[in-house]
Amino acid sequence: MKVLPAGAKAPDFRLPTVSHGVLSLADALHRGPVVLSFFKISCPTCQYALPFLERIAQGYRGQSVTVMGVSQNSREDTKRFQKEYGLSFPIGLDDPANYKVSNAFGLTYTPTTFLIAATGAIEISSEGWSLAEISAINNKICATLQAPPAEIIHAGEVVAEFRPG
Repeated sequence: MKVLPAGAKAPDFRLPTVSHGVLSLADALHRGPVVLSFFKISCPTCQYALPFLERIAQGYRGQSVTVMGVSQNSREDTKRFQKEYGLSFPIGLDDPANYKVSNAFGLTYTPTTFLIAATGAIEISSEGWSLAEISAINNKICATLQAPPAEIIHAGEVVAEFRPG
């Protein structure tokens, strides 16, 4: 199965979160667009990419965009990862017995990140780390919200153009 492409409808889901809450795509879409990233804590590219998604989350904090993650690991391991990498956005836990939500999105690699419009349509589908695609997600959010873009790259910071998942 291939990852869901731009134009496809994002499958709805509800997952338990690291903080014992519930992560619901439908609830998040009621507030506006969603940046959704699937990851595995042992994945070096995930370790590289997720702090940049945190910058997007911080850059649009208080606005109608939601950044959220879906971990393919246990609650305890994901909680340690969240703390180590300074992630404040909500993280759902996909069941490692069947990876039902990951499979619904057609995942082959982690990280895989989607920009989902408030309508539920996938606007951008990105596998691995791609600076161009993460920048496109940031620019699309900026245009949708009519807000200044989040600063995802700091001055003088050297950032890889691409890292496979």
